[in-house]
Amino acid sequence: MRYRYTKKLLFLLVIQLFSSVFLYSQIDTTHYHQLSGVEVVAKSRLSVTREATPLQILDRAGIERLGVQDLSEAVKRFSGVTVQDYGGIGGLKTVSVRSLGAKHTAVSYDGVTVTDAQSGQVDISRFSLDNVEMVSLSIGQADDIFQTARMYASAGALSIKTSRPEFATRPFRLKAQVKGGSFGLVNPTLHYDQKLGKNWSASLHGDYLRADGDYPFTLINGKLEERKKRNNSDIETWRTELNLYGDLGKGGTLQVKGYYFDSERGLPGSVILYNDYSGERLWDKNAFAQVYYRNELSQKLSLQGQLRYNYAWNRYQDVNNKYEGGKQIDRYTQNEYYSSVSVLYSPIEKFSVSFTEDYFINTLDNTLPGCPFPKRYTSLSVLAAQYKTSRLTGTASLLGTYITERVKSGERPADCERLSPAASLSWRVLEDENLRMRASYKDIFRIPTFNDMYYLRIGNTNLKPERATQYNWGLTWAGELPCVSYLDFSVDGYYNRVKDKIVAIPTMFIWKMMNMGEVSIGGLDVNLSAKIPLCQRISFLLQTAYTYQKAIDITDKEAKNYRHQLPYTPQHSGNVSLSLQTSWVNLSYNVTCVGNRYALPQNIEDNLIKRYTEQNISLNREFVVKNCKLRLQGEILNLTNKTYDVIQYYPMPGCSWRLGVSIVY
Repeated sequence: MRYRYTKKLLFLLVIQLFSSVFLYSQIDTTHYHQLSGVEVVAKSRLSVTREATPLQILDRAGIERLGVQDLSEAVKRFSGVTVQDYGGIGGLKTVSVRSLGAKHTAVSYDGVTVTDAQSGQVDISRFSLDNVEMVSLSIGQADDIFQTARMYASAGALSIKTSRPEFATRPFRLKAQVKGGSFGLVNPTLHYDQKLGKNWSASLHGDYLRADGDYPFTLINGKLEERKKRNNSDIETWRTELNLYGDLGKGGTLQVKGYYFDSERGLPGSVILYNDYSGERLWDKNAFAQVYYRNELSQKLSLQGQLRYNYAWNRYQDVNNKYEGGKQIDRYTQNEYYSSVSVLYSPIEKFSVSFTEDYFINTLDNTLPGCPFPKRYTSLSVLAAQYKTSRLTGTASLLGTYITERVKSGERPADCERLSPAASLSWRVLEDENLRMRASYKDIFRIPTFNDMYYLRIGNTNLKPERATQYNWGLTWAGELPCVSYLDFSVDGYYNRVKDKIVAIPTMFIWKMMNMGEVSIGGLDVNLSAKIPLCQRISFLLQTAYTYQKAIDITDKEAKNYRHQLPYTPQHSGNVSLSLQTSWVNLSYNVTCVGNRYALPQNIEDNLIKRYTEQNISLNREFVVKNCKLRLQGEILNLTNKTYDVIQYYPMPGCSWRLGVSIVY
């Protein structure tokens, strides 16, 4: 009965929260001042070195400087990250942090976590970078204790923050952009900001993308090589987003967001020897509406709340003679009802405490035989405290999770109740130097997905949560050196242990999901960024990241894969970005290196995926024409036309190009 009590309590809190919006909505707000973009960038850069847990940030300036035009490309710049890429513009892309798996990684969009209760992982290819202000990755428990409980309930979090309207000389702002490139890529974008009086503003963003995706690749079979073209790789997507921003003075701030995404794409499938046929297609529709409210009630007390409804629908089709009638069609529908209330209290200087309550309901319907139509009720409660001075930051939190499920047919899993602690510490070693040591610990888990428990005959409702323990020790430094205007450096060693890992194993007749796995993960992340002024109008920027990971299976000493590296986990990976900024043109060069990996648990030659190096180059220039800003950008991707796979038998595109033109008025 606990979830019913929690639901009633949360309902009362939400009503009380949003009633304050109308109570204070008429108060004068002439003293409100919005921070400029320059101030936000500087603040974010400083927080990276002060954080007690690893935090990596790529802001709008960095995105434009590096010529990054895709979210997965931006994420690949971070250390400790593995992006599973199935190839091409329309290929699925998921994010795994420190080999814990994509299901342990939260993806948030403007502060609200994007979820998929069916598969447990989020395809980040559905998000555009065109209206994104900042992308950040936090590992472990971030120092921000004033956030939703869902952000506490993950091993790592990829956060996407969209841009807010800024008005300088006129009450509106219009940005039009078009990109084109190899393999039939066409991507027009329109963004419009409008000021609605003194305290309100709105923005509308829309973009369309289509591509044939029929890129050439080299099929290697022993000593034989054959040039072929990828097929069934086309994609067409529509994306629309509407935002309303309100400043209610002493009544707080309000943001309302509506989002719609619609796509159709081919799933090219794997290429094995001479069989490259694929008749699979996927249709996706995703719509959500969310409300975010925040109020600084006093110098010591702050309140924030969120409401969200999410609808996700997809249709999968496979044309193949193995099906009766030559075709298989599956449909899946998910609904989520989400609410969150947080309170932050600072009784004395340098000390803060927060309490957060999240409550949400997930449902799944599909057309598969025997669907139990599950409904999951989840309550997340977090109590966190933080002590922060100029030299010391200490944070501790305790997450309480309660989950219960209902099904229309079949067995339902047992209720889940669990406490998950986390703690972190950052210490500035020398008073006059920004050299810091940090350490953190987090105990977290992920619950089985709907697919894990209910998918056809392989699902298992008796699954236990997959538990993960994280330890991190690091050193950070930020400052200036002779001839270097700024330098940021961090090195972190870590150890993760995963128990009750959910894996599919064969039984007498069919495969079944079981809690059978145990994994040991140790590694090292190194990050460095620097800016070197060469003369008054020319500067050189360096950004590099390196990751070492030893992620091994320690489930069964008698197994052939005992202490073998986990599939798709390279021991060595990294990237280097070099940028030359001038008053005439900006030039950026990026190289990504990924070591050998294995496609299956056994580390044998037949399962080896060879290492690769990919190089990209980008040129961009911005002009001011009367009252408009014109930006031109050109890129060459995979400069050396390297043939490689990220996922075995899913070849990546060779050398390609992209051109972009944008105008801001």
